Amino acid sequence: MKIMYRALATTILIWPLAGAAQEHQLGMTHAGANAPVIEPGQGAFAAIAEIVAELQSDPATDWTRVDIEALRQHLIDMDNVTLRSAVEVTEVPGGATFAVSAADPEVVGSIVRMVTAHATTMDDPAGWRYHVTTSDIGAVMTVIGDAAQIRALGFIGVMTVGMHHQAHHWAIAAGAAPHD
Repeated sequence: MKIMYRALATTILIWPLAGAAQEHQLGMTHAGANAPVIEPGQGAFAAIAEIVAELQSDPATDWTRVDIEALRQHLIDMDNVTLRSAVEVTEVPGGATFAVSAADPEVVGSIVRMVTAHATTMDDPAGWRYHVTTSDIGAVMTVIGDAAQIRALGFIGVMTVGMHHQAHHWAIAAGAAPHD
């Protein structure tokens, strides 16, 4: 199994690289018999690396529109909401209300951006409905649908519903404005 992963990782890591960068990568993948070869050690860095590799491998990439910094800022927002916000949950008929807040104004900005963007895109085919209000300390999101599932998932679980994040990150990095 280890050999299969190493072969797969070498293919993935080397394929989008060229010249000296490829030689550098080859040297890095042979650093040790047990050296990690897939995960670069930090999730945001890994997400950016994946997008950059895809952009470089696509000859149709319009480099005048690419905005990796916008993706980095979005990933900061994701990190702030996931790790630096407080959430109070109230059960309501058919679902839950999540009051998401922070004392740090940077985190509050992240909360407002992430929660409103998610609710806007996620009135979902399964019948879940989202409602958001914002304030100077964060946002309140009410989700109505499968009450047991919504309550079990909690705020951050609900934020992951839809598996749209990879396409969303691609759109941000490629210069689209998915939140507008």
